[in-house]
Amino acid sequence: MDSENQTKSSLTETPPGGEAKFRRKGIYLLPNLLTTGALFAGFYAIVAAINGSYETAAISIFVALVLDGMDGRIARITNTQSDFGAEYDSLADMVSFGLAPALVAYEWLLTDLGKIGWLGAFVFTSTAALRLARFNTQAGVIDKRYFQGLPSPAAAAVIAGIIWFVESYSLKAALPVASVLFSATIAMAFLMVSNIRYYSFKEFDLRGKVPFVAVLAIVLGFVLISIDPAAILAFGFVGYAVSGPLMTLVQIRRRRIKRKRAVRTGHDVG
Repeated sequence: MDSENQTKSSLTETPPGGEAKFRRKGIYLLPNLLTTGALFAGFYAIVAAINGSYETAAISIFVALVLDGMDGRIARITNTQSDFGAEYDSLADMVSFGLAPALVAYEWLLTDLGKIGWLGAFVFTSTAALRLARFNTQAGVIDKRYFQGLPSPAAAAVIAGIIWFVESYSLKAALPVASVLFSATIAMAFLMVSNIRYYSFKEFDLRGKVPFVAVLAIVLGFVLISIDPAAILAFGFVGYAVSGPLMTLVQIRRRRIKRKRAVRTGHDVG
């Protein structure tokens, strides 16, 4: 009886001098609906790969990427952020960008490599999980302008882009695609758990005013992608994956130049 009274009291709020009111519990619909859509797209990619529709599976991963990019921004714009939404989004990302690309890649060509093929797929999945766990624990302390390590959606897009590009141009027989796919899978896995910084594009304000040229650039971007989406998206995300190591090398070179200048300045003063 006491436990029942405690349960009732925990579900009610009694304002000072007012009547007891039941505490409303629920989740925000719009951002979580988009997250569910991303989760569905990732799951459908796995189903499509099992049925042999590899191009459809790759496109589904890109659909999940678009929906995943929308849910967080819409939650911030509409002020509907919540702990539930953050946790749900992380779990959906694990399926759509950790499990789905690895299984699609394995069903497509990594299965031909035997044990090393499924081990490569597992490495990708496990590093995606580690990447998401690290991001969740460091979300409040890292620089918002950069990601630490390659984001799992971008890593998944590289794998999906390779599959989509090869399937759309029928290059399976002409190139050693299995070796390329395995190398890309391991490389993306390493980049996800590395300390290499990637630009996050989170400074782009959708609510603020932008120059007319920016709108024109977005329109031209959509036109460019529509011309050959498989090639543009594949090379675009490969370029983003490569941009992190290149940016790191440039920063290392700049630091060395500054150190040399500082040493020379010290010698001149001495």
